[in-house]
Amino acid sequence: MLASFFFLSWFSRGVKHYKRHWLKYWGRLVLFGVVLVLCLGGLRGVYGATSLPSLQVHPLPPTLREWTDQENAGDYFAQVEETPVGYLVWSEFPVTVYLDRREGEDDLWVKAVRKAIAAWNVYLPLVEVEQPEDADIIWVRSRPPLRATVNRETRELDIAGARNAETSYKLYLTETKPPQLSHRFKILLSPHQSYHHTLGTARHELGHALGIWGHSDNPQDVLYPSQVSDPPPISPRDLNTLKKVYQQPTKLGWEMP
Repeated sequence: MLASFFFLSWFSRGVKHYKRHWLKYWGRLVLFGVVLVLCLGGLRGVYGATSLPSLQVHPLPPTLREWTDQENAGDYFAQVEETPVGYLVWSEFPVTVYLDRREGEDDLWVKAVRKAIAAWNVYLPLVEVEQPEDADIIWVRSRPPLRATVNRETRELDIAGARNAETSYKLYLTETKPPQLSHRFKILLSPHQSYHHTLGTARHELGHALGIWGHSDNPQDVLYPSQVSDPPPISPRDLNTLKKVYQQPTKLGWEMP
């Protein structure tokens, strides 16, 4: 603070002599801006680093604790990404889910999503809710938008092809006292697939939303990144991976300092 006071005093003296030393004034103005940005950035970094919960491990959910790891099947845990807040695990159950049911209860899209939810519900409790604001995972009947990126080598714009689904998450603070750091997922799922492939895609995206933030290299796993002609059910490798994820530390689900 003392250093900032002297700097501001020096800067104000430069302003007084602006007409005589305009070049020096503008130089000081630019330097003042740089120092201010660096100071604010440093404060923001310190605040962000000290205001979040520490990484901790939640108790393993009973449904996953009952799952016996099949060692011969293996897993693909090494392909699961750790986010800036740790692994994307849920700590309060059941996880609430909202479905976009604008086409009615008998719509094939709704039936496929519900069947995918029922498949994962065996291993992590899930329950459907009536309002999107009450949901941890929101399903939207929509094809994901096209994404454009700049190729670093050619400097040209690359536009990705059409996709059938996209899963994303956002962080927020709960309204409890004290608040907890939590997350919410949104899944965009195209209504323009067959029931068979909608079911396979829904199982895949829900696997992401339940914590497997990565992909398998085996087409027999639900989290295989490419669509196959015969989408597989949840495999032992999927479950071995999910169980390992829930044994990892996270900042999610813990009270804010």
